[in-house]
Amino acid sequence: MTKGLNREIWRIALPAIVTNVTIPLLGLLDTAIAGHLDASRGALYIGAVSVGAMMFNLLYWNFGFLRMGTSGLTAQAYGRRDTGMQAAILQRSTLLGLAIGVLIIALQWPLQRAALWVIGPGDDVRALALIYFYIGVWGAPPTLMMMSIKGWLLGMQDSRSPMIISIGVNVLNIAVSLLAVYGLKLGFAGIAVGTVTAQWAGLLYCWWLLRHKHRGLLSRMSWHTALRGGGLWSFFRVNGDIFARSTLMMVLNLFFMAVGARSGEMVLAVNALIMQLFTLFSYFMDGIAMAGEALVGKYWGMNRGKRLHSCVLRLFGWAAVLTLLCATLYAAVPGSIFGLLTSDSRVVAASVDYRWWCAAIPVAGMAAFVWDGVFIGLTRTRAMTLAVAVAVAAFFALYAALPRSMGNQALWFAFVTYLALRSLVQTAQYLWRRPGTRPLAD
Repeated sequence: MTKGLNREIWRIALPAIVTNVTIPLLGLLDTAIAGHLDASRGALYIGAVSVGAMMFNLLYWNFGFLRMGTSGLTAQAYGRRDTGMQAAILQRSTLLGLAIGVLIIALQWPLQRAALWVIGPGDDVRALALIYFYIGVWGAPPTLMMMSIKGWLLGMQDSRSPMIISIGVNVLNIAVSLLAVYGLKLGFAGIAVGTVTAQWAGLLYCWWLLRHKHRGLLSRMSWHTALRGGGLWSFFRVNGDIFARSTLMMVLNLFFMAVGARSGEMVLAVNALIMQLFTLFSYFMDGIAMAGEALVGKYWGMNRGKRLHSCVLRLFGWAAVLTLLCATLYAAVPGSIFGLLTSDSRVVAASVDYRWWCAAIPVAGMAAFVWDGVFIGLTRTRAMTLAVAVAVAAFFALYAALPRSMGNQALWFAFVTYLALRSLVQTAQYLWRRPGTRPLAD
């Protein structure tokens, strides 16, 4: 049974990790294209691409429930072999993604004003970022609908298809951006044109894939079932919980970024490098968490409590191995790692002073990542959101209480405490309401 569980975990986790690793490549290549548009204005174009991408990150962050909420509910329906509910969840989620995307287009002016107010770029960067935004906003519907489809495919125990979708969209984005910028002479605007084109092409491929692999399920779609059928309340409850959780996490991240920015250029650079290490760690942990979403949801739907608990233990086992590797690497050779990210020796030297925080972050956050996947699979999203709320409140309270003489160390102490508290609270929640063989209601 152990070998079978390990194979199941890595069959889902490995493609998910590959998908995560491809995410930053697109940003790097967009930045490279922008940086080569005009040698005399490279910094301006790079800054504008960065700000434009951040504007969409702020918009899309809170809609991550389209993927996470969909995967857990779908995995449970898959475990129950409830094909009607599988079809209804796909229809509900994609329709919700379409509706939100259209709403973003309709509200694009106030949304860009709010995003730029948060980011606060200079006038020249702002002008170019607006060009990027006003073109890129037309990619909101396909982007959000693809979130839904990827979540649904994961719930159907398929992480390979989302990987192919992500890689395909990224490759097409690069190709069309190069064509638009240099072939069609669209200049800076061509980068956004390439992004939007790739997003719509990706959505078309998603629908082709669904018709090819799940034609029978698509034929079961019905407006009555999607809009009025069973499970509708659970669908909106789960998504509402995850939306609230994402909002809390966004507030914390924005505060963290703002405090670092006010602390000076060096502190801002150091924090950015450490966050890159945290992001790298999260790519691997998210792969494990996604395996948890799919497998725990499936076993819960199948009413196989013993298999579910064995799966949770296996997830933690593999997460512990990856955490040990990352923490050891971060503590042992931080200078070499930071040297790959920047050639500024001053920034590298300042960053090495935080080596133990770098090592502590994976250890403190490991359980939070795994539990998120488990709780999404169980659709215990209310408990997951409560854990984040407690941890975020503790972060702000602790940071306010720590002496200012600690400087940037206080920020990282509060952040590591936030991760650890999320892990501890969710562990207590799971042990207190350990799932058996009957559905749990949050």
